[in-house]
Amino acid sequence: MELNTLVSEIRGNVGIITLNRPKALNAVSEEMLQELTSQTQAFDEDDRIKAIIIKGSDKAFATGIDVRDLVDKVNTKDTELMKMHKYMSIFRMTRKPIIAEVAGFALGIGCEIALSCDIVLAADNAKFGQPELSLAMIPCFGATQLLTKAIGKAKAMEVILSGRALNAEEAEKCGLVSRIIPLVDLDAEAYKVAKRIADQSTMAVEVAKQVIKQAAANAPLESGLVAEAQSCRMCLNSEEFKSALNEFIAKHS
Repeated sequence: MELNTLVSEIRGNVGIITLNRPKALNAVSEEMLQELTSQTQAFDEDDRIKAIIIKGSDKAFATGIDVRDLVDKVNTKDTELMKMHKYMSIFRMTRKPIIAEVAGFALGIGCEIALSCDIVLAADNAKFGQPELSLAMIPCFGATQLLTKAIGKAKAMEVILSGRALNAEEAEKCGLVSRIIPLVDLDAEAYKVAKRIADQSTMAVEVAKQVIKQAAANAPLESGLVAEAQSCRMCLNSEEFKSALNEFIAKHS
């Protein structure tokens, strides 16, 4: 079994995970996905951590599933692939906000990992794509659903059916990424965004994330508004709100 396919660190109240298979351009093996899920869970359960960054190298965020690993999975009659689906499902259930810091290629499952994060910040050299059809298969870790929700049916059809990758500018225009940042500034800006989130109220961040995800899942407007109102009342009754309100009043009185 391959070990240490990623590097993790804690910087202040931000957890940082770096995908680390440089010789394979961060192609995603089962071991890498398992480690990513485990480390994300560990950060999610760590009270010191308030936001999470996931990044790769300057050349590649992640370049799809490891093809050699995939051959082994197919030969096991899908049981190993089912494990990978489980890891992705657990990853998407993370309560704390996750920022994908994408430089270079985010292809296949690499793009799907980015799509499963809450904010995607892209370097100016980033490329997003789903090339699975070139291997006579389709995306199987969420892209047919997540990419379509992110960029719309027409764009998703072209990206998935033709295999054409989106550059950073096009990805920003169609809503796949939040912002484009020069590669030399990407690390600093991603941390700045994560730190700003991490310094907000923990409860407010988590409930805001959940109600936004509900809207992104195309929940009916009325049920979304009800969820928002309930979450707002929960925040208003919290000690964090009372403390923040008192500080605000003292500062502006």
